[in-house]
Amino acid sequence: MLAKCLAMAVVVLALQQMQPAAFAAEATARTEWQDTANPPQTAPAAPQNPTRPASQPAANSTPRPNPANSTTTGSPSARSAGQANPGNGPARQPATRPAPAESAAPNGPASNAQPDCGGFPCDTPQPRVIAVNPPPTAAPWPLHEKILWAAYIVLALLGYAGIMLALSVLKKIERQTLVAEAAAQTAHDTANAALLSAQALVNAERPWLLVTVEPSLTVENGFTVVATNRGRSPAEIVATAERLRIAADETKLPRQPEYGDREAAPPMVPIILLPGESTALKPFSREDARELCESDEQFARIETWEEKIFLHGRVVYKDLIAAPEMQQHQTNWCCWYIHGRQKSGLVIAGGPEYNSHT
Repeated sequence: MLAKCLAMAVVVLALQQMQPAAFAAEATARTEWQDTANPPQTAPAAPQNPTRPASQPAANSTPRPNPANSTTTGSPSARSAGQANPGNGPARQPATRPAPAESAAPNGPASNAQPDCGGFPCDTPQPRVIAVNPPPTAAPWPLHEKILWAAYIVLALLGYAGIMLALSVLKKIERQTLVAEAAAQTAHDTANAALLSAQALVNAERPWLLVTVEPSLTVENGFTVVATNRGRSPAEIVATAERLRIAADETKLPRQPEYGDREAAPPMVPIILLPGESTALKPFSREDARELCESDEQFARIETWEEKIFLHGRVVYKDLIAAPEMQQHQTNWCCWYIHGRQKSGLVIAGGPEYNSHT
């Protein structure tokens, strides 16, 4: 955006340098158009008074008396001629050029004759003189302005080239950034896959304690809750906890296993289970069910399955090969005691919270 603004500023400066010459040409064209559309009105030439040549008298001037027509004045020969022919009538006057109409009637109305206007008839249109302002000439373009204009053009071209180069570099950087992000994402996915693979390998090699129920070999209708190491490495049992609870069904059990003051306690002796080995966690039989009931009525409800006896607990153990922060694990278990008239049973029951593994 900054590069575009710089380029526009350079173009504006160049246009400002071009404006004076353009304005001068426009003013010249406008002046010529106005002179052509509205020619200047010049005052008509004043009609020249028709004058006669110097030899002719003016119309309003009093004609001089002609010496030839004068009987009292003149030359002696004329007078003698007049006197010599007294009987033949008046003496013959010498021929004279007739006076113009203006002389005959100097004060009368104007005649129809066209007056003389400077050698041309007065009804001929007189030539009109129109003054036209000369077009303004453009101011000369100084050398330093030419150099400045050329410098502006060079700067504009250089700025445009720099902007294009910067945009190209930015596009390349953007492409490289996208490639780097894709490579980083690929590396992240690869690292996650490797971590999952390593975790899967570790989980495959770690000990897994699974809880099952086995019938007792010594007690009739008796059962034993057994923990077996199904993993590939040895495990050491750190603590165990169990509890007996009477409820109508599984939905009446607490959402999370509760042990009260019977928290997990370490066994009396350390128990280490190699892969495939087992250990007893909790024995249970019909006599234990009878002792758990507080009354005969409650035991009758147990026999009719109106109420059920649940055994649940947990086993805390650790991996003897893994790192210290990944050594400890836990297994939760839950069983339902089924009381029959002749035979009894103990099966795995409970929700996911009661049968979880870590």
